[in-house]
Amino acid sequence: MTIRLPLMVAMAAFSLAAGTADARPIAGINQKPGFLISDIAHRRYDGSGNDLLTGGLGAGGLASGTAPAPADPLNPTAEELRTLAIYNKYRALVDTSAGGGYGTLFGPQVDADDAEGKIPGDEYLALMTLDGNDVPATVMLQVPDSFDPASACMVTAPSSGSRGIYGAIGTAGEWGLKKGCAVIYTDKGTGTGVFNLITGAGQTLQGQTLQGQTTADPAARLQFRPGLSAAELATFNANWPDRFAVKHAHSQVNPEADWGRYVLRSIEFGFYVLNETYGKQLPNGKVQVTLKPSNTLVIASSVSNGGGASVRAAEEDRRGLIDGVAVSEPNVNPTVDTSFTIRQGNAAPVRDHSHSLLDYTTALAVYQGCANLAPGVKDTAPFNGVLNDFTVDDNICSVLAARGLVSGADTDARATDAQRILNETYAIQPEQDLVAPSHFGAAVAQSISMTYANAYGRFGVTDRLCGLSFAATNASTGAVEPLAETAEATLFATSNGIPPSAGINQVYDDASGGPTNLKLSTSPSSGLRDYGLDALLCLRSLAQGAMRLPERACRANRPTRRNGLPTALTPSVPAATCTASRR
Repeated sequence: MTIRLPLMVAMAAFSLAAGTADARPIAGINQKPGFLISDIAHRRYDGSGNDLLTGGLGAGGLASGTAPAPADPLNPTAEELRTLAIYNKYRALVDTSAGGGYGTLFGPQVDADDAEGKIPGDEYLALMTLDGNDVPATVMLQVPDSFDPASACMVTAPSSGSRGIYGAIGTAGEWGLKKGCAVIYTDKGTGTGVFNLITGAGQTLQGQTLQGQTTADPAARLQFRPGLSAAELATFNANWPDRFAVKHAHSQVNPEADWGRYVLRSIEFGFYVLNETYGKQLPNGKVQVTLKPSNTLVIASSVSNGGGASVRAAEEDRRGLIDGVAVSEPNVNPTVDTSFTIRQGNAAPVRDHSHSLLDYTTALAVYQGCANLAPGVKDTAPFNGVLNDFTVDDNICSVLAARGLVSGADTDARATDAQRILNETYAIQPEQDLVAPSHFGAAVAQSISMTYANAYGRFGVTDRLCGLSFAATNASTGAVEPLAETAEATLFATSNGIPPSAGINQVYDDASGGPTNLKLSTSPSSGLRDYGLDALLCLRSLAQGAMRLPERACRANRPTRRNGLPTALTPSVPAATCTASRR
């Protein structure tokens, strides 16, 4: 079988180790994996009314600027949520605008038999867990009708960012389905997983928001619920009403450390489901495994965090499950090695590279607001004046100068120094200077800083790390208010898993005047509206190892080992932080 990868995808081939003696072979009698904690939901799509790739919308529907709307906004069906999720997740990563290559270079209809690119086939959904971790993750297999068991292939599609199960459908999913490969997805322990602490509502496997369900009801098992007692929940709600817990930030398991394991288990799930369909049926009613790693091409793929998860899966694969890796811009944090430098274009070589994700994002969260005003950036960067409040940015410059974090006698000089720090200390390339302001205005660095600091430290929602929480807020005042019921009903399809998203914002509980949307908040130390700089500096101190973490976080985040071998890409909190916190 010949597989041709698009030029836009970076291809890396790995020589993978053979299975170890204690590995569970994919052979013999097909057995349902013990890590599944739900029934497998099977849905058949004929490629006419609905399909695997476009949710029934077709290429034209995905390109439309009008999102599909549920018939009853308060009670969307599972299928309506699925279609809306595919619409949002596809467009989040793929440019569907006219003239951007959609429909000519890429898109469902390119090289497709169907004019709208709809792909018929079967979809299988389930919840799974890892050993020693009872927080559910979602796994999904899509099998197009063009799948040929005699020339079997499987493509992994772990979600990018913190997105839910359809997060990689427009990248790895589309390519795999078009090539007749089964595509195996996982949310890798992130995903939507939004839990309303007041009502007890959360999302089920198929996305519907239900209230008051318990884990004793398997059919209504929620994707995430925080492990709080009734008394703890009541106390928290009395003090901090209308808050939400979010799985990636508040599950207290740091899913990133195990992204590779989630991908490997998703592959096991894929083989199980494929063999249930294509395996040899025995007279005793059991199924003999016929599709296995030795006769199935498995490509680990995806982009960004999903690409990083597939790289980790290949690194940790001791069973020969994966044949190769094809990823784009994988987010990985290898061990720092300053013996080499990185040069981009004509810029000077960078030796101080390979900072942690938390170090990069907290630096951007602290300094970028001021850098928005740098000469050559302020009036040139796209959307800078639309997404950012220059008065707030000026306040940020003033506060940073008062704290000795930037130098300069006026705003221009301070903003220039903030930009210098980002360029020289963190190797932010000059080409990125004009993009970063819009990202700051969209709270990219701020949201990543808050979510990952919570995850790395294994903080729960009641810890309110650095005085921050998640809630809906008033658009004008920033005050906390209940989330609209219609917005909550569609969180599965609209949330990207890392607020601000889908009407849920970052809230600075310790802001002057009371809990306020972080973007609109005033810091107590300065009395200035400065995007809650006090809270962002608190997160920054975690990345720099200046704040003590609980011992549980240090134990949980120390580099792990697989089959006696260290995993080089397992993230950890700063060593100084852990050393300082040990007793």
